[in-house]
Amino acid sequence: MDWLMGKSKAKPNGKKTASEEKKVYLEPEHTKSRITDFEFKELVVLPREIDLNEWLASNTTTFFHHINLQYSTISEFCTGETCQTMAVCNTQYYWYDERGKKVKCTAPQYVDFVMSSVQKLVTDEDVFPTKYGREFPSSFESLVKKICKYLFHVLGHIYWAHFKETLALELHGHLNTLYVHFILFAREFNLLDPKETAVMDDLTEVLCSSPGSGGATGDGASSGASGAQNHVKER
Repeated sequence: MDWLMGKSKAKPNGKKTASEEKKVYLEPEHTKSRITDFEFKELVVLPREIDLNEWLASNTTTFFHHINLQYSTISEFCTGETCQTMAVCNTQYYWYDERGKKVKCTAPQYVDFVMSSVQKLVTDEDVFPTKYGREFPSSFESLVKKICKYLFHVLGHIYWAHFKETLALELHGHLNTLYVHFILFAREFNLLDPKETAVMDDLTEVLCSSPGSGGATGDGASSGASGAQNHVKER
């Protein structure tokens, strides 16, 4: 399944850039919200006597279900009218079909493409084997990296376009906790390219920093990112 993301240069589209938008999700009163104080850095480490691919498969499948569930809570607000493009801050994502053709789509269409493709993979015995004696394919790790990239796009869009709805539903604690767990797991096994996640670096630094230092660190990261990200990008 060749659903690779392409990259192309783009000019600003006239909409407010990340530096002009107020990122509500970075406000200290919201970044402090969690549903647990568990130390996720310990949770993501590969347990002894557990096969690496088994650990990657188990966690990737779990993250897929949790992120899908988190998106479903705001899906009624994510429509072709409200979200005409799959945008995260100043970056616009395009889908590439199995023939490598660039597909312009709305955010809900993009998310549907992601969830359908990942669902197909995690239920494929040849890719995510569950029966004893079955081996993982040699391309398994690269597939996991692709899945994580797309799931990151979905999380980023929820924060960027639908955090206010998430806040109104009082589910921001769930979203923050899920984001921290996902990012720390991806970091532990180098599953996400730093260039890919740079669009949310300000939030990542606040949420994934040590307790008590999040607020000040976040402000610095945010102002630094604003200066660098003043053009709309396409991916």
